[in-house]
Amino acid sequence: MINWKVILSISKTHLLSRMKQTAIAALGVTFGIGTFIILVSFMTGLNGLLDGLILNRTPHVHIYNEIEPSKTQPIDRYGILKDGFKVIRSIKPKFVQTKIHNALPLLSNLNKNPEVKGAIPQLRAQIFYISGSIELGGNLIGLEVLEEVRLFNFGEYIVKGSSEALDQTENGILLGAGVAEKMSLNVGNTVQISTVGGEFFPLKIVGIYQSGLADIDNIQSFASLKTVQRILGQPKNYVTDINVKLYDIDQAVPMARQIERQFQLTAVDIKTANAQFETGTAIRNLITYAVSITLLVVAGFGIYNILNMLIYEKMNDIAILKATGFSGKDVQYIFISQAVLIGLVGGILGLLIGFGLSVVIDHLPFETDALPTIKTYPVNFNPWYYVIGISFAMVSTFLAGYLPARKARKIDPVEIIRGQ
Repeated sequence: MINWKVILSISKTHLLSRMKQTAIAALGVTFGIGTFIILVSFMTGLNGLLDGLILNRTPHVHIYNEIEPSKTQPIDRYGILKDGFKVIRSIKPKFVQTKIHNALPLLSNLNKNPEVKGAIPQLRAQIFYISGSIELGGNLIGLEVLEEVRLFNFGEYIVKGSSEALDQTENGILLGAGVAEKMSLNVGNTVQISTVGGEFFPLKIVGIYQSGLADIDNIQSFASLKTVQRILGQPKNYVTDINVKLYDIDQAVPMARQIERQFQLTAVDIKTANAQFETGTAIRNLITYAVSITLLVVAGFGIYNILNMLIYEKMNDIAILKATGFSGKDVQYIFISQAVLIGLVGGILGLLIGFGLSVVIDHLPFETDALPTIKTYPVNFNPWYYVIGISFAMVSTFLAGYLPARKARKIDPVEIIRGQ
């Protein structure tokens, strides 16, 4: 039967007798684990920030009427040329209104679907912003403000004013930050807009919207759905877009295909709309984990080298242990336990240092005009990273100590004593 108390006592004595080497081995693990925690926490936090910037404002399924060339041209209906070679120049797009027909029944049908968290309408209009002698082209989007806040975190991008003010103000507008800066406008001012038809409407600025994407903030503003319908002179059922948020994002692709088949509309799922962005996120995660694991493996090789040298220095001790009745397996357990103790101490120190530095990074100021709602560097304190870190430390140190321990097990005490 193995006497673990004696084995651990001998392991402790060996480690303390070579305190410098033990400290170097433990610091190798500490450095590897600490760097792993800091790197993976910061990189995944940064990825989460970028995902939120893009994906939180992107519907899982975007439904609209797309203008495209007609699949059936007039010449195709001319029977005489049915089997002939036809060449068509200047193909004209088919006449399609931008509005979604039967939008209200479609919204009702989607909101009754148990897989749908929410489906909300939007109305997009081309406008001109007018303030004194300044005139800028842009877009005005009519939406149901409180539902946008609930489903797409819309309120996080309002840097001045509030979403409630827009919902409660009949002729209110959330002006894009780029538009507001170019026209020197602020909350409480009035901006006049003009439709492509030439009608003018004054709107009160109740807030400033900044998405962090300059191309959007320079042209895009928001108003309530009713306000935009009134500006365009359209009824309450006039809707150009429907945005759908699902409980399970993986259902976006099949639902988009189903909507296209059933309602003859264009439905773009989030994975198609953001394919390049998701690829970039996957590559960044791959690089993060590759670098982190490399650090841990390097620390494991350091422990292997130190234990290997320790065995050569402890040849006499090993011979004495075997001569006094310790078996080869006992000697093997002694050196494995040394490696595990180094991994445990170094791993715990690495977790503490990694957590401490992550907290420091999380409180460092990070201010940029592109991300107005972010005040500090993003850090992800996921407990699983700490579980992975200490687990890898224990496994890598065990493997690093196993091979030298097997060598110690096979040492013949008679040859060592005879050599003395």
